[in-house]
Amino acid sequence: MPSFDFDLFVIGGGSGGVRSARVAASLGKKVGIAEEYRYGGTCVIRGCVPKKLFVYASQYSEHFEDAAGFGWTVGESSFDWKKLIEAKDKEIARLEGLYRKGLDNAKAEIFDTRAELVDAHTIKLLKTGQTVTAETIVIATGGRPNLHTALPGHELCISSNEAFHLKELPKSILIAGGGYIAVEFANIFHGLGVETTLIYRGAEILSRFDHDLRKGLHEAMEEKGIRILCHDIIEHVEKAEGRLSVRTKNDKALTVDTVMLALGRTPNTENLGLQAAGVAINEQGAVVVDEYSRTSVPNIFALGDVTDRVQLTPVAIHEAMCFIETVYKDNPTRPDHELIPTAVFSQPEIGTVGLTEEDAAKRYPELEVYRAQFRPMKATLSGRAEKMIMKLIVNAADRKVVGAHILGHDAGEMAQLLGITLKAGCTKDDFDRTMAVHPTAAEELVTMYSPSYRIRNGERV
Repeated sequence: MPSFDFDLFVIGGGSGGVRSARVAASLGKKVGIAEEYRYGGTCVIRGCVPKKLFVYASQYSEHFEDAAGFGWTVGESSFDWKKLIEAKDKEIARLEGLYRKGLDNAKAEIFDTRAELVDAHTIKLLKTGQTVTAETIVIATGGRPNLHTALPGHELCISSNEAFHLKELPKSILIAGGGYIAVEFANIFHGLGVETTLIYRGAEILSRFDHDLRKGLHEAMEEKGIRILCHDIIEHVEKAEGRLSVRTKNDKALTVDTVMLALGRTPNTENLGLQAAGVAINEQGAVVVDEYSRTSVPNIFALGDVTDRVQLTPVAIHEAMCFIETVYKDNPTRPDHELIPTAVFSQPEIGTVGLTEEDAAKRYPELEVYRAQFRPMKATLSGRAEKMIMKLIVNAADRKVVGAHILGHDAGEMAQLLGITLKAGCTKDDFDRTMAVHPTAAEELVTMYSPSYRIRNGERV
């Protein structure tokens, strides 16, 4: 039997990498993990955690306005961008410390360096030039924002990474993209008082979400004052008297302080030594894996965004736990990528799980669609015009709920609970038998007794 320095070596200190390393080490395996930047990965350091903190900060402008309707007199308010950045940085440092502490407590050996593969069992640690060997290797290097280098002037733009570290809050910003990152940052910057424009090549923002929620959010954002340009893209960016001059495909000329590109993400696979180790990647640069997250090399696995399966933090963690079951507990376990609840922390929020109406119509001969649109109680005294939308997609043949979609306050929280419900295979009859919690917005989910309409063979009837 060959002798290795480590039972497991993990390249990448994000959610999937840290979870696989920590749990394997707690099982008594000798584990090494290398990260070239900061432990915690995209989510903790420059993704969903700091973004959600920014979301909270950006909501206070509306909270102050709404307070008057409830009898509160709020004095003059002001916002300090530098204080938000300082508070965010302090919290991110605390969380990174917890990630490192968890690895330490499990007796994993931590390397603060970039690591690259030399062959199927050998890893080079670039900071020292040292090489180590491992019986099993996990690649969990995540992804990064697409810099869109074909765009003239792309070097003048920022990505979501830089948005968390701007020295000054811009007075105006143009955000390119229509996915959740673009939409969330458009709402964040607008809420902080920035003149915000969103530009997207498609007909409507959030292309993979249900059309009612996409349209409802679009309308709500425009009502707030966010400018949305669809069917258009940036063609050129250049400096102009201390600002940025932007020309679009539709011949629009815009002058803004900052341009942010949110045009997708790219797997971090360059210069990892994958070819030397025999690990296959696809045309998009993502590591190719089988249903157990095993690469083309039997002892090398890949988890999370580097595989470009589902780019969500909980998915990477789930894949890590399935890896542990498969490799170290003699219990081959496939990651389950069906019915994943997700949220867009826009304002208002989107929470969703299961099939959109469009996708369900392609899969099932007949659907029942239950839809409610209403003004939430909180808005009645505040005077805010936002509407909530709740929607259930039901397969008419067996009454199973195959999709649930919400636009409105706390939609993300509701989506988590709906994820359990749909995962359990609940039917519309189960919803109907469930008592409502009154007065709540969520009670609409169990009080929509009659279909709003049906879809038969792809046609609305």
